[in-house]
Amino acid sequence: MDPFFAFLGDFWWLAFPLMGVASGVGGWWSKYTKDRHKRRLELIRARAEAQALTAAAPVHAAVEESDARSRADRLTRLMAAHDDVTRRWLDYELDVAKLIAFPTMSDGREPLTAAFLRAKKAADALRPATADAKLDADAFAEYRDAMHDYEVAFDVAEQDARRRRDSGFSEAERKRLDRAQQLLQVAVDQSATAAERQVAYRRVREELDGLIALSDAAIEVLENRVAPEIEQRRPPEPA
Repeated sequence: MDPFFAFLGDFWWLAFPLMGVASGVGGWWSKYTKDRHKRRLELIRARAEAQALTAAAPVHAAVEESDARSRADRLTRLMAAHDDVTRRWLDYELDVAKLIAFPTMSDGREPLTAAFLRAKKAADALRPATADAKLDADAFAEYRDAMHDYEVAFDVAEQDARRRRDSGFSEAERKRLDRAQQLLQVAVDQSATAAERQVAYRRVREELDGLIALSDAAIEVLENRVAPEIEQRRPPEPA
């Protein structure tokens, strides 16, 4: 008999352990191969993501720069609108003739006027120092909303003032307002004498006393329109 087959005949039982060893080695090698392949895929994916981030960095920076310019443009427009509403308000606040014609615009006791003044205070507090100020999205949105409230509150107060005019005053008070309006025309009439303008100015103040509260700024503007003599008659301030 062939010696090899004789060996197999005598030691056939060794086949089973050897098969187990072979199976174990094969399983280990398969796992090793799969893990290695997985690590290679992860490495390839990581490199691809790094390259994508590197390529996207300039684009991301450009987008951020564009957003910043857009926000600066919108902020510039908001601040211009803010100035416009304030200018419209000062047209009433500093013009005595307008205050006489539309007295509720200067009366903080009126609910709509009070609401406007509160909205103005809120918008003024949130207004940035310059249009180049760096505002985040939340701060910008807060100022934008406050500006919207400011514009709407002024429009509503102005419409109400123009609708009501002097209807909230008694007949006697309306006559006083009419006299004040007529005297005001004399006070600012440069063809009148200085004495006439000064007398008319004093009577305007008397007629309006208790009816309309004039701000210091409105009085100063009126006095400058009446005549420089009023300023000259004031006693000098102590040193």
